[in-house]
Parts: sequence; structure tokens; C-alpha cells
Amino acid sequence: ICFCSRFQERGAKASESDTEPEPKRLKQNFEGRPDGKRLRGQNKSRPHTKPTAYDEKRLCHSIIQNKECPFGAKCFFDHDIVKYMDSKPPDIGETCHIYETFGKCAYGLSCRFAKAHTTPDFKSMEKADLVKVYEGRTMVKNNMSKELQGRLRKRSVSFEKSEKYLKTLSDNKDKGAQQGNGKTSEKAFIKNPFSRVGTNGEEFRITLPAPVKTVGPLTDADVIKLRPCEKKQVDFQDKLYLAPLTTCGNLPFRRVCKRFGADITCGEMAMCTNLLQGHQSEWALLRRHESEDVFGIQLEGSFPDTMTRCAELINNNTEVDFVDINSGCPIDLVYNKGGGCGLMTRTRKFERIVKGMNYVLDVPLTVKIRTGVQEKSNIAHKLIPEMKNWGVSMITLHGRSREQRYTKLADWDYITTCAKLASPIPLFGNGDILSYEDAMKAKETGVSGIMIARGALIKPWIFTEIKESRHWDISSSERLDILKDFSNFGLEHWGSDTRGVERTRTFLLEWLSFLCRYIPVGLLERVPQKINERPPYYMGRNYLETLMASQNVEDWIRISEMLLGPVPKNFEFLPKHKANSYK
Repeated sequence: ICFCSRFQERGAKASESDTEPEPKRLKQNFEGRPDGKRLRGQNKSRPHTKPTAYDEKRLCHSIIQNKECPFGAKCFFDHDIVKYMDSKPPDIGETCHIYETFGKCAYGLSCRFAKAHTTPDFKSMEKADLVKVYEGRTMVKNNMSKELQGRLRKRSVSFEKSEKYLKTLSDNKDKGAQQGNGKTSEKAFIKNPFSRVGTNGEEFRITLPAPVKTVGPLTDADVIKLRPCEKKQVDFQDKLYLAPLTTCGNLPFRRVCKRFGADITCGEMAMCTNLLQGHQSEWALLRRHESEDVFGIQLEGSFPDTMTRCAELINNNTEVDFVDINSGCPIDLVYNKGGGCGLMTRTRKFERIVKGMNYVLDVPLTVKIRTGVQEKSNIAHKLIPEMKNWGVSMITLHGRSREQRYTKLADWDYITTCAKLASPIPLFGNGDILSYEDAMKAKETGVSGIMIARGALIKPWIFTEIKESRHWDISSSERLDILKDFSNFGLEHWGSDTRGVERTRTFLLEWLSFLCRYIPVGLLERVPQKINERPPYYMGRNYLETLMASQNVEDWIRISEMLLGPVPKNFEFLPKHKANSYK
């Protein structure tokens, strides 16, 4: 990659007042590290401060809503408005995005833009015309109600369809045992997803009565389920699919991608056991914005009973267009429990999960897989013909194995072979797409559509490039506007108080660890940029472009401060994904 000399000269002649960000360095002295190694991004043992730690005092929610606090003197929160306002951090800006968009701010005095919608006597203002426009309108769907959370925690949710399906599994197991040793079992045991393991290692299980043996043909009363033609259908053909991205694929980021032309969006991977237990943080991954016209949920699990019950729970309590099974997650935490890529090597269990979820769902069921577990032993081509018989509506194939993770290039020749095997079921290809040229080559392989993951993180405008068949030399100011939109969407989603602002900042910084890999088209000697290329040390065409190219965490924080104000004194950040950032 070659860069114009005039940009280098411009950077060398920069004035002292307009100092450029510190350039990337090959080596550093890592003081305080006994092994002398660079502190890399990681999911384990990384410094992580919860947003709750940034609030010294919180104003009572009843005071914000101008109501009387039901807890009175026993309330843990602050009720003295004057005292709270004196100790509150200064406002970030003069205008509040939530107030300007919706006509009122639910965070009132605790909002970090409170002066924009607060009178001198600390009363909240409203714009009646805007409030009327959004009155009764649900912007975000799939929120878990307190009533449902209570029933899940009390284990009082009924799973009628799931129990019928699981009962057939126990019947088949009993018949197999009867044929094997000539004995009949009096009771069939099914694992309970709400069970707890005691200190002695025993697991509590629910007991079902022995199935009643009948003689004669099967009737509608025995098994009643929707035929494939009766299920809600989704047109997957020739669509651009934004991959379910853990951490970075949150609702605000998906809204950004929808603006640039993404056709299909999917929530982050959710653990089925956590959903069944009513974990609020896990249910937050299922939220859907009104702009997401084709939206799915991705589930991870390794047992037919928990996955089937979770599918029925989602079918009855959320609005989704499809449900996806994660059979491609490579991380040890998931794989060692039999989930993710582990399902690809457990065909019988995989089949039971797919058929069980298909039985209880009224929407299409899709599956995301990799080429296999070992690098030189592909098994996807063996699974795909079987999946067609299981009732899968669409398959997504990532052209790498579990061992490869995200190293080496995706095997699109193998994806071509699998696309022919999958026909007439649509198969989406995934891997190494960072430009419209990559997308055109991918479509030539015969896939039904394209899934984009890291390419969307590095340049979310890739969907526009593909649909308009062009290379977009986007300016640094336009890229900053994209970050500003993300920040505003984050304040809507996570809140405009101190907690919401810092949570938005954290997710923004996680995204910046990918955005810094983008090389502006105007600086490239050869177009397009490839996903496995890393930029050399270069100066941008202006200060902001150089700042956005930096892989230094401190520069990412500086960008976040342009949008969300200064960071708290005790702020600390290290990216979750290994982005080789300097500390």
C-alpha cells in the first residue's frame, strides 16, 4: 500500500499547536508486566468497571417523576434535589437528543443534558406536539415484562408443545430400552431446565407418568403441528444479512446498519438457559427496534429440552421473523459444554434440537454453521443434506473451521460446493467480505445471499457500497457523524443519565477497536482493501482521519469524549476483542 508523499509532508510540517496523535509503535516498554508482554484485548481477566460505579449518588426515580416515594425514609436514593444538583457532574452538552426527538426526557434531572429541558426551579419541560406524535407508539419490542420474569423465576410457565415433543423422545428411548433388555420403564425422566444442582451433586428432575400405549393409526389428537406451508415465510433470496455479533451487534449498531441498507438483522447470541431463568441482561439481547423489518433471534444451547422450551417461550412472548441456532461459535466456554461448533459433531442431538424447535415455532428456523471443527476435516457437506430433512428453512455457512477461528482466508470454494448441496434450501455465505467486489465474487458462487460480520464493523456503509456497486471514499467528518448517530441511539437505548452515557461509551469504544482498521479509499494505491490486510503507519488527510486510524486506546477515548463528554476519573477500558491495542 502506497500513500501520497504530500500527506506525509503535511503531517511533518504540522504546527505545534495542532499536534498529531502519537503514531503507532512497533515496540513498547510494558512496565509493571512481569512477562513483558503487551496487554491485549481479551474477555477474561480484563479491567472492567461497571457503569454503576460512576454514580456517587443517584436521585430517587420517584422524585424524577414528581411522585411521592413509597419507601420514605428507608429509600436508599437521594431525595434532596438541590444537594443532588450540586454534586452532579456537569452537563455534556446544551441540547438533549431524547428531548428534541420525543418531546420529553424520562431521565429528568438525572439526565446529563438536563439544562436543555429543566426550568430554574428544577421542573421538567415537555414539547406537547412531539409527545403526542409518539404517544402509544412502541419503538422497541420484545421487552420482558415483570409478570413473565416472575413466572420464569417461580417455574410456573407452561410448555405444552415442548412437553409433547419431549415425551415422544422419552417414548422412543423407552422402546429402545425395551428392545435392548426386554424390560419396560415405569417412569420417564426429562431434564428440567429450571432445576438446580444441590451441594451433593444431585439434580432435581420432574417425573412424567409412563406413556399410555395405544393401538391403531396416528390421529390429529396425538400430534398437531403446523405444516411447513402454514408457517410464516421469510424471503431470504438475494438479501444482505448483518451477522449476529456478540457485544458489538447491539441494537444501536443494528440501527446504524439498517440506515445503510442492511436487509436482515439478528440479535446477539443468547444463552437459552439464561432466558429460561429470566435473566434481564439476556432478555435485553432480544430487543427489536421498529426499523428492523426482518429480524431474528439467535439461540445457543446444547440440549434438546432446554432449546425446545426456549423456542416455545420466544414463540409465545416475542415478535420475531425467524429463530437461528448457533452451531458455529468457536469459544471454549460454549464448545466445551457441547454448544456452538460442538453440535456439528453430535448429529443425533443436533437433529433432536432442530426438530423440537421446529415443532414449537410458528416462524422459520435457520442454522449457522462453520466448515467443521478441525482445520483440515470439513464436515459441513455431510450435515447439510441431513438438515434439509430436519426442516431447516435456511443455512448460513462461515467458511472457516473452529480451529481457524478468524485466521486465514475463508474457503469460498467449499461454500460453493455446499450451496449446490443445500439447494433448494437457501444457503448464505459468510467470510472476508469488505467491499462490493468481494460481494460480487461471493454471489458468483451460487449462494442465495451474503452474511456480513467484521466487514460491517470495520465499515458499516458496506451495505450501501454493495447495493450501489461503488467504492465510497467516505470523509472523516461523515464517519464522525455515524459515530454521533450511534451515540444518540445509545442514549435512547441505555439512557441519558450517567450510567447510560458510560454504557454507551463502553460499546462505542468496543466498536472503535474495529473501525480503526479501515483505510480510506483515497489513500489506497490498490482498491479495494482486503480484510486480512493491516494498515502501515500512515498520516491521514486531516487530523480527524489520522485520529480515527490510531490503534491506541487513548485515542479511541479521545474520540468518545468528542461525543459523550470527558470520561470519569476512575474510567478504565480494554477492548474485549483482541485488537492489538496499546495500553
